[in-house]
Amino acid sequence: MGPQVACIILARGGSKGIPRKNLRPIGGVSLIGRAVRAGRTAARVNAVYVSTDDAEIATESAYHGARIIDRPAALSGDTATSESGWLHALKTVRADLPRVERLVFLQCTSPFITGADIDGCLAAMAVQGADCALSVVEDHSFMWAYDTEGFGAGVNHDHTKQRQRRQDLPPGFKENGAIYCVEVAAFERTGQRFCGTVALFPVEHPLVEIDTEWDFQLCSMIALSIGRTEVAPNRLAVLRAVVMDFDGVHTDNLVTTDQDGRESVTTSRGDGMGLSLLRQSGRYRLMILSKERNQVVLRRAEKLGIEVYNEVDDKVAVLESWLAEAGLSWEQMVGNDLNDLSAMRHAGVAACPSDSHPSVLGVADWILPHPGGKGALRVLADTLLALPADEWRWPGPGLSRWWRAMAHRWRGFCLGGFVHQTGWYGSTISFSNVPII
Repeated sequence: MGPQVACIILARGGSKGIPRKNLRPIGGVSLIGRAVRAGRTAARVNAVYVSTDDAEIATESAYHGARIIDRPAALSGDTATSESGWLHALKTVRADLPRVERLVFLQCTSPFITGADIDGCLAAMAVQGADCALSVVEDHSFMWAYDTEGFGAGVNHDHTKQRQRRQDLPPGFKENGAIYCVEVAAFERTGQRFCGTVALFPVEHPLVEIDTEWDFQLCSMIALSIGRTEVAPNRLAVLRAVVMDFDGVHTDNLVTTDQDGRESVTTSRGDGMGLSLLRQSGRYRLMILSKERNQVVLRRAEKLGIEVYNEVDDKVAVLESWLAEAGLSWEQMVGNDLNDLSAMRHAGVAACPSDSHPSVLGVADWILPHPGGKGALRVLADTLLALPADEWRWPGPGLSRWWRAMAHRWRGFCLGGFVHQTGWYGSTISFSNVPII
């Protein structure tokens, strides 16, 4: 067996600049959650550890899949170095991973780290045979300093000559404070993160480290605008079905009850538009799968033209049958907060709104940046629709099996572009070139 790699994240509870900073969400996920999830999605990392002195941070980290190390008070103060925390954590890591040879240190204050970035930094260190590596951002800034007489002088350019174009400057690299990788032996020998020869790994990140409230607000806006998902594109490319719960996904999980006991809920027009576009693309089968016995689920599905199964207790059994009839596999389905952890664990991609229960957040592959009923489904739809068309294909023979199964099942009549059968509604289908066998 080969050498092992561990990821260590330091997260103390006594942040001064932004109180409880590590627990505050960016794009729907806490800073510590984002760091843990990045480490877990790195193919080269065997385990992710969070060293903390705070019980709430430990609980949040564990929800996202981290192993917890109790950080002693002596190493948790404002003057404690990161290196001292990493060396302390290494003792626990060795007990779990006796063949550990490389460590990855992630900083919670850099919220846009991905698993691919971590793998790239480790690969750069390995290819160059370096003792350590770090993530950097390419910088073409004009740098200045004071000369011996106190006047400004160009550092990476000759200011006495004709002004160069910025892109013609020799490339420089700025440390972005996100990822540091070390060879364990070299790190223990020196006690420093830069423990010998250094490999650089350029990343394309917003160059922001969260130290102030302004930084936090800026990163929040960036996270919402870029809509980045931590799910690898190749996993999204094979998806053919979107299965959703109703309460807490289509709605905000609240219900209004009038004096006569009638219930009503609120849904998002933006979510509805996104799902309509997804359905009209013809690339995905959509289904609402709910335990609810309320007619509102059926009425909303009817309006959206989406197939629905309600009053379902065993969601895994229903989904296995549904996928088999469609000629699809679990890997080709994205499950959106199915209110059933076993169903989510079966799905090829498990997604959930940002305000889902922590137990759901912990197993989700994709935490959408908005709450349920307030834009989460629109982000999911927009992301799937943005996949290049040439990366999306029907899964071969499964298509003919799907049409045969649907032909036998939908013994109804065509209404407004979708097939109707009492109690549920099918996806929009064009029958113009489809033989019913």
